[in-house]
Amino acid sequence: MNFDNWVPLLIVIIPLFIAVIIFALAEDKIKTRSTLNIGASVLSLGLVGIMLWGVSKGFHYETRFSFLPGLDFVLRADSLSMLFVTLSSALWLLTTVYAIGYLEGSPHRSRFFGFFSLCVAATLGVALAGNLITFLLFYELLTLAAYPLIVHRGTQKVRRSGRIYLMYTLTGGALLLLGTVLLYSITGTLEFVASGFLSTLDSSTHSLLILVFVLLVSGLGVKAAIVPLHGWLPQSMAAPAPVSALLHAVAVVKAGAFGIVRVIYDVFGIEFSVTLGLTLPLAIIAAITIIYASTRALFQDGLKARLAYSTVSQVSYIILGVAIAGPIAAVGGVVHLVHQGVTKITLFFCAGNLAETLGIHNISEMHGVGRRMPWTMTAFTIGALGMIGIPPLAGFITKWYIGLGALEAGHGWVLIVLVGSSLLNAAYFLPILYVAWFTEPKGDWPAEKKLGKYETSLLLLVPPLITALFVILLGLFASLSFSALAWSEFIISKEFLL
Repeated sequence: MNFDNWVPLLIVIIPLFIAVIIFALAEDKIKTRSTLNIGASVLSLGLVGIMLWGVSKGFHYETRFSFLPGLDFVLRADSLSMLFVTLSSALWLLTTVYAIGYLEGSPHRSRFFGFFSLCVAATLGVALAGNLITFLLFYELLTLAAYPLIVHRGTQKVRRSGRIYLMYTLTGGALLLLGTVLLYSITGTLEFVASGFLSTLDSSTHSLLILVFVLLVSGLGVKAAIVPLHGWLPQSMAAPAPVSALLHAVAVVKAGAFGIVRVIYDVFGIEFSVTLGLTLPLAIIAAITIIYASTRALFQDGLKARLAYSTVSQVSYIILGVAIAGPIAAVGGVVHLVHQGVTKITLFFCAGNLAETLGIHNISEMHGVGRRMPWTMTAFTIGALGMIGIPPLAGFITKWYIGLGALEAGHGWVLIVLVGSSLLNAAYFLPILYVAWFTEPKGDWPAEKKLGKYETSLLLLVPPLITALFVILLGLFASLSFSALAWSEFIISKEFLL
């Protein structure tokens, strides 16, 4: 095996190796643990950068070895996997820095960062999986590794949240496994192939393939929080802010949405999915999820609860864009993997800053907080406006492409969904901004801490400022040849054979 064969495996092994070391570290080895975490994330990001450049130039990166009779363990870099793995690696670094600051002085940090690294390894494995069996292995590892992070605080409330999380996600995993076994029994292969590998099968298998699609998408839809499979996500908000950021922007939720994209494009193929009549029902379910979750967000006073329902809504933009089954809308859906990730992690970082510095957990406690924490609330404002879809921020690019693509594909009803969702986004985000910036504080904050000479610790402040800047840059410079939008167009050109 040459270097090109080893790179995908190295990217996954690095956080796995670091996790093992961190589990063995004593709690007082703070500098060692922090150095290992940051060093590993920088090294992994560097390897991802090399691979990203290589894929853009046509190089082939693949790790493959026999796993089961007739099945291989495959890690492969293609254009779609590189979009997700680049996002995951970049946000891993920022979330690591943030988590170091957030958990300073708290117990069980070695356990936290050990499972944190396992989550990252599983997410990178999901992104780089070259077939459905490899995807399934890392997908289930992600389920198990995220659980200790959700219940990290150990209270009765978070343990209950953890049980709900496991009930949903293990059921979803069982459905995914059942669909995978049934698919293999029909086809004898689970390999991801651009434009899918099922269209050549005899028409007598079509009813079985529809069942396979329902099983796979239902299993993946649990983590993607499609209504009515979303119930675990708002419950998991009792977890620490770095975990919430990881769940919503990088790992669990995004793995589900990414998996649905893989199934539609690289298992069934978009044309065959349309032929089987699978895409329109999926688009309708995504639209229902978008509107329903946005409506539920309106009635949440808890800041993280409102952001959780926002995530349920926003992730379904990815599914809606893909399910419209047109190239322009698909670009909008795929690029939202990045746009939603960067924007949502900004919002959760800021929510964590408010909780950790001032003890603020509810919107009703945020009166005048923009004066006390102006940089945090500036980053939050950028993230909120990005979610609403205000130009030229990243969220606007997503909605513009999905809207144009819907018209191109003859699905004008999607515009009603986009407009309705944007109005609901404004209705649940703008009151937060008004309360924070334009009202007077109502006295002392719930539990104020003095964290350094700035408004909060720099380890907490810098990550959301960086991600907020990217919310602006991803929209403002979307037309550049190396932007996330340009890469998404590169992906879709292969899937639609343009």
